Amino acid sequence: MRPVRTAFAGALLGTLVLAGCGQAGTTATPSSARASSASSTSGEFPVTIEAGNGQVTIGKKPERVVSLSASHTETLFAVGAGPQVVAVDDQSNHPPEAPKTGLSGFKPNVEAIVAEKPDLVVVSDDLNNIVAELGKVNVPVLVQPAATTLDETYEEIVELGAATGNKAKAEEVVSGMKTAMDKLVAEAPKDRKLTYYHELDQTSYAATSETYIGQIYGIFGLTNIADKAPASAGGYPKLSAEFVAQADPDLIFLADVKCCGQSKETLAERPGWKNLSAIKNDQVIQLDDDIASRWGPRVVDLAEAIGAAVAKAGAGDGTS
Repeated sequence: MRPVRTAFAGALLGTLVLAGCGQAGTTATPSSARASSASSTSGEFPVTIEAGNGQVTIGKKPERVVSLSASHTETLFAVGAGPQVVAVDDQSNHPPEAPKTGLSGFKPNVEAIVAEKPDLVVVSDDLNNIVAELGKVNVPVLVQPAATTLDETYEEIVELGAATGNKAKAEEVVSGMKTAMDKLVAEAPKDRKLTYYHELDQTSYAATSETYIGQIYGIFGLTNIADKAPASAGGYPKLSAEFVAQADPDLIFLADVKCCGQSKETLAERPGWKNLSAIKNDQVIQLDDDIASRWGPRVVDLAEAIGAAVAKAGAGDGTS
């Protein structure tokens, strides 16, 4: 069984759990295997998925999908399942055409979900015991936990494609992502050993290299200053202003732009920060908060932003 992973509440906001209860054409059985699988060929049913609750078999193509995860909403639309999606949660803001509702992925309400008449519900965590509660009314739930590696992102995309009858398109999406990522890494300068700080919010929470986001930076050969934090806090330490100032990172990536209005200018106002190399050399990168906190197909966009910053720093652009 693939373990359910809880994302950091301030950064990685946001699975195929299926409650049996006699649902026609749909079964779920426990499994200790981690390997992802989608046993049928593209568009064929029944299909079996390795999910957060074990092996899940879906008997027929879902026609009314509800997504309570912003990352999974993006994936569903990317793999061509958009027309099957009838409702998404209040955090799902991409793509714009996603049918956003007041449904909550953090405090899921059984009655509100059932009102959408879903034949498949996709979540990233079993919050409020939603799997069992929906199982009582014979609503199948798909738990795809937050990815912890890029490979898991690829697996989940294919799994969601298979679960919705769009496996071929999902495999095409993954192939394109892998090609793009390989190209970005190949083009990145290798001659400079750059350090970086990835900020999750204005209170200086960061992400270490052991996290999903940290691994994305790692493929570019960057060194994470948060790795030396005295307390890693599960990979998301809160750094002091003094710690960041002493580390003096070459690059600063802000994932708190839309939420908190952070910029090079606001960083310069923090005690001891105005002379940081990244600020003086114009190497403060404002990321899209949503892209930086999700693990769907747009992780390539995040990698592009990182790659561009590495290339700029490697070329010496903006240095004083």
